[in-house]
Amino acid sequence: MKKPSYGRIVVKIGSNVLSRPDGTLDVTRMSSLVDQIAALYHAGKEVIVVSSGAVASGRGELGQKDSKLDTVSSRQLFAAVGQAKLINRYYDLFRDWGITCGQVLTTKESLSTREHYLNQKNCMQVMLRSGVIPVVNENDSISLTGLMFTDNDELSGIIAAMMDASALVILTNVDGVYDGDPSKPGCKLIREVAPADGDLSGHIAPNRSQFGRGGMITKSRTARRVACEGIEVFIANGKREGIIAAVLNGNTDVPCTRFLAADRRLSGVKKWIASSDGFSKGAVHINDGAYEALRGPAATSLLPVGVTRVEGGFDKDEIVDIVAPDGKTIGVGRISMNSTDAAKNAGCKGAGTLIHYDYMFLEPSLNS
Repeated sequence: MKKPSYGRIVVKIGSNVLSRPDGTLDVTRMSSLVDQIAALYHAGKEVIVVSSGAVASGRGELGQKDSKLDTVSSRQLFAAVGQAKLINRYYDLFRDWGITCGQVLTTKESLSTREHYLNQKNCMQVMLRSGVIPVVNENDSISLTGLMFTDNDELSGIIAAMMDASALVILTNVDGVYDGDPSKPGCKLIREVAPADGDLSGHIAPNRSQFGRGGMITKSRTARRVACEGIEVFIANGKREGIIAAVLNGNTDVPCTRFLAADRRLSGVKKWIASSDGFSKGAVHINDGAYEALRGPAATSLLPVGVTRVEGGFDKDEIVDIVAPDGKTIGVGRISMNSTDAAKNAGCKGAGTLIHYDYMFLEPSLNS
């Protein structure tokens, strides 16, 4: 494998990497990962860290002092206390290397508007230009359950695309994506995934992380989407020593799953639209003809004539889902008219463009 070169790297560190078996923060592992990231920094790389671990840190500090709290309240409490402890740990560990880090807390809702999205991007660009490593986490103490990221894998994918990273390294407690349950005999690690390969979720055991919210299915889906946006992605075992440099240097002796980047790079607007999944104000259902046109190789906008029905209430320029004839959501886009006009023009010719190609993001599997 040709040794690749990456300039800006996002490293996502999962809860299971930073947690001990009892659920408390593993400071030794955290220190080892900081050492690896510091080496990248001093080699001239720009690094953004997306780190879980606030809840584990808070749990280690407080224990189970108030067993009367419900699950949501416990998570808010642990996150509020643990985030302060977590960022202080990072700050001290990076300072030992002569590096300054800064905290960036976000919520899914805060990325739902273009203005807020660009504001967060600008914040991290300023930090990188100033030689500061951003340490990003979801603000679990205030995030609403229905509006949370699936997990920090999803957040890391959004950050990687937002910041035009050349590589995303997702660290978990297994070596990568397997073609079945890795605890069973005969199961093999998938070493490489090309942009044209199909969805891997059918091969993956639907297990969730012990201390995190996600699992390998969400990791693989995030990785595949980000790779299709032109960013190389690695899923690897964060408990292996020297793992970050090993995967970035193309060391084939180290097990991991590498998602090869597509040749294309999305525009900034398309990246924002891709990250707006979950904030759709409605949906447009399309017919077979429109579906075939969208899945073709040519850049194609969605016209009203290809729409069978409109669902929900939305204003012009809001984000809506694009739903295929079989009922599956295949993408999202910024619509050019409100729901009333869209419904009135559904199925009609000569009514302009409903969703322009430049403001549309389609799921990678559509063209696979």
